[in-house]
Amino acid sequence: MSHDPHPAPPPATGHVLGAPVVRREGREKVTGSARYAAEHAPQDCAYAWPVPATIARGRVTAVHTADALALPGVLAVLTHQNAPRLEPPDDPILALLQDTEVPHRGWFVALAVAETIEGARAAAEAVRVSYESLDHDVVLTADHPGLYTPKEANAGHAGARESGDFDTAYAGALITVDATYRMTPLHNHPMEPHASTAWWAGGRLTAHDSSQGSTQVRNDLAAVFGLARHAVTVVSEHVGGGFGSKGTARPQVVLAAMAARHTGRPVKLSLPRRQMAAVVGHRAPTIQRVRLGAGADGVITALAHEVVTSTSTVKEFVEQAAVPARMMYTSPNSRTVHRVVALDVPSPSWMRAPGEAPGMYALESALDELAVLLDLDPVELRLRNEPGTEPDTGRPFSSRGLARCLREGADRFGWRPRDPRPAVRHEGDLLIGTGVAAATYPVLIAPSSAQAHAAADGSHRIRVTATDIGTGARTVLAQVAAAALGVPVDRVQVEIGRSDLPDATLAGGSMGTASWGWAVHKACTALRERLRQHEGPLPAEGLTAAADTGDEVAAGSPYARHAFGAQFAEVQVDTVTGEVRVRRMLGMFAAGKILNSRTARSQFIGGMTMGIGMALTEHSTVDPAFGDFTECDLASYHVPVCADVRAIEAHWLDEEDRHLNPMGSKGIGEIGIVGAAAAVANAVRHATGVRLRDLPLTPDVLLPHLP
Repeated sequence: MSHDPHPAPPPATGHVLGAPVVRREGREKVTGSARYAAEHAPQDCAYAWPVPATIARGRVTAVHTADALALPGVLAVLTHQNAPRLEPPDDPILALLQDTEVPHRGWFVALAVAETIEGARAAAEAVRVSYESLDHDVVLTADHPGLYTPKEANAGHAGARESGDFDTAYAGALITVDATYRMTPLHNHPMEPHASTAWWAGGRLTAHDSSQGSTQVRNDLAAVFGLARHAVTVVSEHVGGGFGSKGTARPQVVLAAMAARHTGRPVKLSLPRRQMAAVVGHRAPTIQRVRLGAGADGVITALAHEVVTSTSTVKEFVEQAAVPARMMYTSPNSRTVHRVVALDVPSPSWMRAPGEAPGMYALESALDELAVLLDLDPVELRLRNEPGTEPDTGRPFSSRGLARCLREGADRFGWRPRDPRPAVRHEGDLLIGTGVAAATYPVLIAPSSAQAHAAADGSHRIRVTATDIGTGARTVLAQVAAAALGVPVDRVQVEIGRSDLPDATLAGGSMGTASWGWAVHKACTALRERLRQHEGPLPAEGLTAAADTGDEVAAGSPYARHAFGAQFAEVQVDTVTGEVRVRRMLGMFAAGKILNSRTARSQFIGGMTMGIGMALTEHSTVDPAFGDFTECDLASYHVPVCADVRAIEAHWLDEEDRHLNPMGSKGIGEIGIVGAAAAVANAVRHATGVRLRDLPLTPDVLLPHLP
């Protein structure tokens, strides 16, 4: 059965997993009492403002700081000549102000520090930098001479995989699709900019950082400053979004700590939004060729997904866009390849559902093209290509709810009866169409540790270095703990967001709740056993139990574990203006046990909204002459707003999967974006009869092709 979209809330003391318990920090956020990284103001705090490079490649020959230092209230200007020396970092983007090299435009070459933020900005603008500029290359092409196949793509996936004989099978297929899809770079743009407040005391470093994982940031800071980890404390109490860009330490926290060490004062640094595109990561552009071969029955006999993408000269990051094709549909003959070229551009990184989001756009668009050629309903085509086991590995699926999502989603959306003919539904100047696409995301779990405490007054406290980036982690972990302890949820307190709590993984890869929750469940189970064995009243200090999931996670699983979903969209296309509007959208998901229906629905809808942006509005280009992103603020980089998102629904299945974690949950933070752009683009094709394969589908692109 499926969930009612608006279930009645349980009593406040309920602890049933799945209940729509209100998020604990909600009142703090809406009243402004929640403090974010840049809102902490230690005594005598100074402010910093970075100076970005204005060339696309070369080196700094001189930094002229006299005019900046002469301004009132300016404390220092850090350059490669006077900045604190760092140990070589594991992540090269943190090697800041250490030498004269400029690998891309926007790379930080100086840092101004002043008594006020206005003074720091004025000082940064007064710094004059001289360069030796070198020829640069920032344009990705499908035949770039520097392309190579990496050993691995992001997340450790093999750069290339092949099974069977694709070439022979494709050549012999009755029906074939050969299509190339292009996507521009995309940017995370969280509401809260990347920000840090840092200070030193007695050889110890403390930093409030806008981060998705304070443990990892602590480790990175300790490494670059040559400190023991216990000498660094990172606090990420409230985080205003990240979408992957705050997954590990970013330049602002290192620069703030460097400035604090240099000046002997606390320093606050909040990156200007116009600088973020160059230094906090972005979704790399992709050129994706998909070839499908099938028989008259629609069963795929040959599948190839070949991806061309770019990375920077600073480090290699390869968007794993071909990976979903390795496990989505049956095909005895497949080829999935990534090819990458290092360009003089900022380093790409994680953006919500890296790999899956762009890869499934191409794959699900190609499936729709195949359905058109076969004159077969696109839902039915996907059902005919359901694999019995994971095609890439042969492992059985722990659960695979895609077929149910397609069927139940189609029923809820009103997919049938659907006239498959394109451009036949008119409302005046508007053309109306519908589209569908599948969604998937892997189940990822990382080792974590947690501590559970029972106090003499009957309350309980959970301690774990989780991070709440807007997902409701505090609330869900309280529910997990309450369920394991067998107590009302309002008797459980949760401490998260500090690196001095028991170590845990970051909030990324949709693995946060599964990883932290497993550790919390294990600690609470151990505590409950201690309480069962304890006789008499609890001692004044209470009882405590700790747990670590390293052994369980390291043991792995013989099952292929994935979440699945189906996205349905109805669009209208204005034949006069070329404007596309999503009239309604429905997502149906199979993601194990949903632990909080209220926060889960928010996550699904948030991802779907980002998918609408990917399809229709979000677009970024690198200026070939200057080497920078031309859309570097929210005035030019258009994320969806309320007017762009009309009726949007998220539903899910009651999915029981015993091969995941003690809660039976799968990650949900990213699957909502997967397939969403394809569903919208497929709906545009149905509405207009025009297949445009490059995103976004903006009016200037679409209008010349309309009747």
